[in-house]
Formats: sequence, structure tokens, C-alpha cells
Amino acid sequence: MFFQTRPGSACLPNLPIYTAAATDTVVHDLPPIRFDGQPIDIRLSLRRTEDGIWRGRIMFGAEGTEMERSSAEIFCAGSEQDLWQSVRDLRDHHLRDLYRSLL
Repeated sequence: MFFQTRPGSACLPNLPIYTAAATDTVVHDLPPIRFDGQPIDIRLSLRRTEDGIWRGRIMFGAEGTEMERSSAEIFCAGSEQDLWQSVRDLRDHHLRDLYRSLL
């Protein structure tokens, strides 16, 4: 595994640049959202498939708890940067609606 921090990135500072084998999954913490007045942890799970396509899913709630929820692999892109752009384009109301759909 190779991790390198991307200093001074304009959109999401200090996100790791990750070089991985085709089946490795990497989980990134995202800023939490508020739902019904409670903070909800959010994580992005990324992996690159054997055909070179990057896929990702959003995970909500504390890891390993009864409240943990996960979307299907709703993100798909030809590069890791393109996948991150799709995630950056989401707003809080999109994430709240996705979380609500998983309850």
C-alpha cells in the first residue's frame, strides 16, 4: 500500500492519494451530516475492479454497530479523481435523502 497526502488540494485538502491492487478497498471518512438533530458519521468505500473501473459506496453510522447502513455501489468512474468529483457534487440534502432511504 502506498499513501501520499495531497497538500493544498483546492477541493478536499489532505485526502490520501492511493495506489492499490484491483481488489483493495479503501474507506475514507467524510464530514458528518445531521439527521433528526443527530450527527451521522459518513464514510466512502472505494475499490478498483479488475477492469480498472473505480466503484464506491456510501456508509452511514458508526462502523460495526446496529445503526450502520450502506448504499449499493452507486459511484462508478474511470478514474479515482472522477469518482471523487461525483462525491464532491453531492450536497447534504442528497446524503440525508440517501440515508433516509436506507432506514
